[in-house]
Parts: sequence; C-alpha cells; structure tokens
Amino acid sequence: MSEAAVGMKCQELVEVITDYLEGAMAPADVERFDDHISLCPGCDTYLEQMRTTISALGHIPPESIDAEAEQKLLHAFRDWSYGR
Repeated sequence: MSEAAVGMKCQELVEVITDYLEGAMAPADVERFDDHISLCPGCDTYLEQMRTTISALGHIPPESIDAEAEQKLLHAFRDWSYGR
C-alpha cells in the first residue's frame, strides 16, 4: 500500500465515492481511493454497485417520476444530508 493510502477507511470511501465517480477528486485522494479499493473487496463491490446503479438510472427519463414522488425524494435527501 502506498503512503497516500494510509488512513483511508471504508466510511471515508463511502463519503467521497460520488466525487470519485464524477472525476472531482484531487489526484492524491484518487490514489488513496484506488489503493483502498484494491485492498478491500467490500468497497470494491460497493463501487461496482454504484456504477451499476448510475448506469441503470441514467436510462430512466425524468418524466417517469411524478412531481409528488420527486419532492418526497428531494425532501428526504435534504433531511439526510443536513443530518450528517
């Protein structure tokens, strides 16, 4: 494991996975992330599940979600996000 990977924990990976998938992560953090993935089968599986989910949801047209359901999801996410 490289020096940059020291300290990467599963919880941290979960918190930054979106940045990783969107290419918005600093190079040193990408190295830490990749090192962790190479050593942690559970997080590697989680990363693949996220990629699969993003791929599947990318094919759902926005119109398929009714306005009420969309508002409930947005409200739930805001509550979760602010509760961290």
